[in-house]
Amino acid sequence: MSLEKKYNYIDREKSWLAFNARVLQEAADESVPLLDRLRFLGIFSNNLDEFFRVRFAAIRRLSLSGKTGEKVLGGISAQQLVKDITDIVIKQQSESLKVLSIIEKQLEKENIIIVDENELSQEHQNFVHDFFINNVSPELVTIILNDLDEFPLLKDTAGYLAVKLVMKPDSKSKVLGLVKPKKEIRYALIELPKNINRIVVLPAVGEKKYIMLLDDVIRYNLNSIFNIFDYEKIAAHMIKITRDAQLDIDSDMSKSMLQKIATSVKDRRIGEPVRFVYDKTIDKDTLAFFLNRMKIESTDSIIPGGRYHNRRDYMNFPSLGRFDLLYQQKSPLPVKGLSLEGSILSKINQKDYLIFAPYQSYAYLIKFLREAALDPKVTSIKITLYRLAKNSQIISSLINAAKNGKRVVVQIELQARFDEANNISYAEQMQQEGIELIFGIKGLKVHSKICVIDRLEEGKTKRYGFISTGNFNETTAKFYTDVTLLTAHPQILKDISKIFEFFDINYRLHRYKHLIVSPHYSRSKFYKLIDREILNAQVGKSAYIDLKMNSLSDFEMIDKLYDASNAGVKIRLQIRGICSLIPGVKGMSENIQAISCVDNYLEHSRVFIFGNENNPEVFISSADFMTRNLDGRVEVTCPIYQDDIKKQLIDTFEISWKGNVKSRLHSDKLDNKYRGRKENETIFRAQHEIYNYYKKQQEEEINNKF
Repeated sequence: MSLEKKYNYIDREKSWLAFNARVLQEAADESVPLLDRLRFLGIFSNNLDEFFRVRFAAIRRLSLSGKTGEKVLGGISAQQLVKDITDIVIKQQSESLKVLSIIEKQLEKENIIIVDENELSQEHQNFVHDFFINNVSPELVTIILNDLDEFPLLKDTAGYLAVKLVMKPDSKSKVLGLVKPKKEIRYALIELPKNINRIVVLPAVGEKKYIMLLDDVIRYNLNSIFNIFDYEKIAAHMIKITRDAQLDIDSDMSKSMLQKIATSVKDRRIGEPVRFVYDKTIDKDTLAFFLNRMKIESTDSIIPGGRYHNRRDYMNFPSLGRFDLLYQQKSPLPVKGLSLEGSILSKINQKDYLIFAPYQSYAYLIKFLREAALDPKVTSIKITLYRLAKNSQIISSLINAAKNGKRVVVQIELQARFDEANNISYAEQMQQEGIELIFGIKGLKVHSKICVIDRLEEGKTKRYGFISTGNFNETTAKFYTDVTLLTAHPQILKDISKIFEFFDINYRLHRYKHLIVSPHYSRSKFYKLIDREILNAQVGKSAYIDLKMNSLSDFEMIDKLYDASNAGVKIRLQIRGICSLIPGVKGMSENIQAISCVDNYLEHSRVFIFGNENNPEVFISSADFMTRNLDGRVEVTCPIYQDDIKKQLIDTFEISWKGNVKSRLHSDKLDNKYRGRKENETIFRAQHEIYNYYKKQQEEEINNKF
């Protein structure tokens, strides 16, 4: 998969697939606990589903338009890219099946046995039959297809069993004495119920624990489903469809934004199919029947797979009490100098604090909002929300504030991909409680993570707030690495207030003295910061740039980094996902190194460090260096002024950079080569060492008290 050298970029889609291959590497890694390996396999599958629903769908639309799209794709045509993606995914799917087979064999050695419908003991047969009758059968949707004029609409979030029934010869054929009596074939479709856990735990036998997938529970009970048919043979193979997830927003001015998004989410279910995955052991005539009736053509991505699809369900594989087969969960640490007892606002009034979740407790942020909701001196709370937990403490705190007479203003992004329905539900709930809602700006998603509160102190308004690199979501805060700045810095918070004014009156362009805000200023400001390092390098001064983010794919920004490299600026990149930049090429990027860390936690924080003649400027941000983040979204990048927090961010960047266990090298080969250890170099697992860094701070604080 090497890139042709006439192009200076790696295709973003192929780079993303390389990232997902790193997730698959974790599933294959025997040093990873066994049940976590199974869960990484689920993450790999879930990632791939979203990729096809969004990115592949967009490339497919471009290819069908007749345009090549080479300019926006970095030199490859959309038509070729569709083919390349399909080839890569077929190989990855094949590799994932091998990994799954190995994991299942190793689970057996641990007395965890996954059985299918042909491997049941008598005791398990009775259990599976009763479980089906009592739990599955009432939820089952089964459709006989032969006589339907219109094929039923398959959901892209569901799994289906394609059933083939070979009927016994009809009586007319027997009377005529035909040598080969005609056998009627009927086809049916069974939708796997979504509200039943797909991983069914069977009764244990001694020390052995048994697991069966819901698919096989249904297969075992096919006769119970089709007992009214006189068949001689029956088979059921899994199929799955992925649809284009693009939202088409109604332009009807009489509808509210809530109504428009809700309608568009419902319409998504009839989006064009972009991928069809099938059990490769399915009969050819059955496959042909379904492809024909579903009008899936050869131009669509048709992927042969294994017996089971929707392996994302392995993300919720039960622990079965075997915590020895899972990563040891580390308790979140306290933030040095900050207590969950007493007033958190009074502490922030004295100095800024940084929360680095999940290493440190996210409870401080919830405490901040709960205190603001109750404090009689707080008059208003303004916050942006993008993705929320299913049972959000953030929302309950905001509702509590509204009930206590505070003015609560929430900018909620209704078009947060795949979270639209959840956000619509919360928006309706907040509206009922009198919270003022802002539904964004036409043509711009609001991806910034900001909050500001107004508090009356001695007759004047004092502001407090926080800025984060990640969503205000206490569930993902348990396994996404993100940093959040708690601050009472008046100038920074004045800029945040201006952003909320922009949300309200977005034809008025504000000037921000401290924050870097997309879509108006980020690109030009980052260019200036890079140019300063270039000038320093050209006159022989120290010049370096350290960037940590999720994705780097904007070609112009990459060219700017190439310019810096050619000027002698030392650049280190920690890019978890897409990296379209090619590092280490003489005459283009020889001063650039780029790595990716995939480990137990999802690397999600964005931290930017510019050398500034050894007086580094440090920023945290909601933005990656992607065109959409720089030019098409509202993003906020915040400078860090307090020295101890600067030091934390620089220290943790250095710790991450030293990682030699879970770090891979970005390259044009897309081969995910491990960085590895130098001779006599000790094992250094970055995420563990960051936890130890904060644990040491905690221990020092305790020791200083005595």
